[in-house]
Amino acid sequence: MGRSRTLLAFFAIYVIWGSTYYAIRVAVASIPPLAMMAVRCLAAGLILHLWTRVSRASAPAVSGGRDEGAAAAGAWRAALIAGGLLFLGSHGTLAWAEQRVGSGEAALLGASDPLWLTLIDWRWGSGRMPGGRGWVGLALGFAGVALLFAPAWTAGAAQLALGHAAVVVAALAWAAGSIYGRSAPLPRDVRQSTALQLLAGAAWLAAASGVSGEWRGFSFTQITPASLAALGYLVVFGSVIAFTAYIWLLQTTTASRVATHAYVNPIVAVALGAAVGGEPVTLVTLVSALTIIAGVVLVLVDQSQPAAAVDSVAAAAPSKRRATYA
Repeated sequence: MGRSRTLLAFFAIYVIWGSTYYAIRVAVASIPPLAMMAVRCLAAGLILHLWTRVSRASAPAVSGGRDEGAAAAGAWRAALIAGGLLFLGSHGTLAWAEQRVGSGEAALLGASDPLWLTLIDWRWGSGRMPGGRGWVGLALGFAGVALLFAPAWTAGAAQLALGHAAVVVAALAWAAGSIYGRSAPLPRDVRQSTALQLLAGAAWLAAASGVSGEWRGFSFTQITPASLAALGYLVVFGSVIAFTAYIWLLQTTTASRVATHAYVNPIVAVALGAAVGGEPVTLVTLVSALTIIAGVVLVLVDQSQPAAAVDSVAAAAPSKRRATYA
């Protein structure tokens, strides 16, 4: 049962997350990007919160008094930080960028996430300094990102270049949020932890949507059935299922293994964007994809050696979380 659950969780972050890049592009075709992501996070957060409450309904009540209240307040503070990075900084920025960038290109640039994850974990987390293969992988990965940037910069396509830059910033924010959330005082229940972060992210996104003026001149009659269907897919599959699987995997296996989704997602996204969305796959795209994925593979292989040391570091993070909030 444990192995089957792990395989299903990896399927969710490999295939479902790969498909969400195209779903985001369809959703933002007629829905303002920050507002769309706010609705996605709010709906998914409420579903998970209610699921947690219902599953605990038959459990005996435990009163924690002031200590329980303090822990809850700490969990919400942590959720606001993690949710701000993961959903406003990453998902919101990505949705905004996909108004300008194809879903396949966005997925390739998003594959830089493990590169940022490695650097952030080394400098500010519990990770070790990259070895020789790691540094080569980082150089290759970022070279692939630069190669994907090059056509937009040389052609003077400012909007496309800005979209590319936004996707890289989104990947950086996702990596930072993942490292922070791994040891933050969030609930040990995966569903509740995910729900708090999603609800906090929804609040950030709704505020940003209002401040940016997305709703000026917008009418609900503009929303197409395809965008609504894509939003529903993002809520149920992208957030409730895949993000919950991601949080669970971070607690049960090493960060380097979880990060392998970054070189599967682009393959799924590029194939889906080309087959369904008619997005062009150029020689530059293919070379960039191979370069980025090769770099990510080298980084992840480097970070998994020696395996015992990495596993012991990753195993420490979930136990720290369990000790801080029940």
